Amino acid sequence: MRIIELNEENKELFKKVLESRSSGRFPEIEKTVDEIIANVRENGDKALFEYSLKFDKFALNATNIRVSEEEIDEAMESVKAEGFLEVLEKAAANIRAFHEKQKRISWIDMKEDGTMLGQKFTAIEKVGVYVPGGKAPLSSSVLMNLIPANVAEVERIVMCTPPGPDGKVDASILAAAKIGGATEIYRVGGAQAIAAMAYGTESIDPVYKICGPGNIFVALAKKAVYGQVGIDSIAGPSEILVLADETADAKYVAADLLSQAEHGPLGSSILVTTSKELAEAVSKEVDAFIPGLSRREVIEKSLEDFGYIFVSDTMDKAIDVVNEIATEHLEIMTKDDFAILPRIKNAGAIFLGAYSSEPLGDYFAGPDHILPTNGTAKFFSPLNVDDFVKKSSIISYSKSALERDHKYIIDFALKEGLTAHANSIAVRFGEKI
Repeated sequence: MRIIELNEENKELFKKVLESRSSGRFPEIEKTVDEIIANVRENGDKALFEYSLKFDKFALNATNIRVSEEEIDEAMESVKAEGFLEVLEKAAANIRAFHEKQKRISWIDMKEDGTMLGQKFTAIEKVGVYVPGGKAPLSSSVLMNLIPANVAEVERIVMCTPPGPDGKVDASILAAAKIGGATEIYRVGGAQAIAAMAYGTESIDPVYKICGPGNIFVALAKKAVYGQVGIDSIAGPSEILVLADETADAKYVAADLLSQAEHGPLGSSILVTTSKELAEAVSKEVDAFIPGLSRREVIEKSLEDFGYIFVSDTMDKAIDVVNEIATEHLEIMTKDDFAILPRIKNAGAIFLGAYSSEPLGDYFAGPDHILPTNGTAKFFSPLNVDDFVKKSSIISYSKSALERDHKYIIDFALKEGLTAHANSIAVRFGEKI
């Protein structure tokens, strides 16, 4: 990996490199996505079936678009037979326990002056969850998407995921969907799945919000349907940043950087360190690991374009760049990780210490792994129970309470030139404006 001195010039150059991964940099793909969405919106199932044959090489139709209960039961038995069901169930228990702590309760504040104010929390009635296909069956993403919705008590949870050429959905994905609480599963992928969940087709009723990661087509489709439905965020390529000093183990750091580089060629793997010796050691360890890894070509491309080791002369400067990059996954390996933690302002998930590697969060610990990317950790949070809940304000005033304040409200309305607003208050007390 390239080793670069951390200075303002290099920092600005690197920011531009990271920005090149943004979903806004693909106008041709955006045009294609818009055409797909328009086609699905106009032609419904017919468009879905055509796209399935074109992209997934499977003849989708009205009788096979929805995954049957029999298929789900068979998947559960298959996953159980291979010994993976226990893994899914243990991970799901951890994820559920973490998200249960995020649940909110409605509240009302009643005062003796006749005012009652509060907030009502209501689960979104129907949500859609997208689960990517590709070469790796991401059953972990199924759990991370579905369980927060299930904990929030969403009534209808629709899952869309692309099938293989044989029409089948990976057994571990179906098993995870069963454990996670999906109420409907459709073998539809890509931008067309997002359009179907947003606008509905003959086979798929529309939802109110769509969550879940996917490739650039899925990300841009979510962006395009936002407003018709809610979305969690527009996910970009995966990222990891390790903040380390001279006490860190170079082998651990190298292994963790590579864990994200294997996600795809646009993944970014960054080390920010105060130790030149560690930087050089990590670079050597990366080179030593790569030949034995199954996704070697993908990793090498990722590191070539978006792999960096920055050496800072102070920890203060190192922390500043960490906050500026606002990475998806941040690992801290220093002599006092918890002293640095309060200074971290922007990160999707923070992993503290040598034995808290990023895959722990991907699969098992409990916090959600659907995280903000491309610097959006400056204003976005990980997927959580709140993403599946709406909040309504509650207001109730007695006559005496309103009478006490009514002239202030009238003055406010008149100041804004809204006489009908003022009148709706004044009329209650026999006054004219």
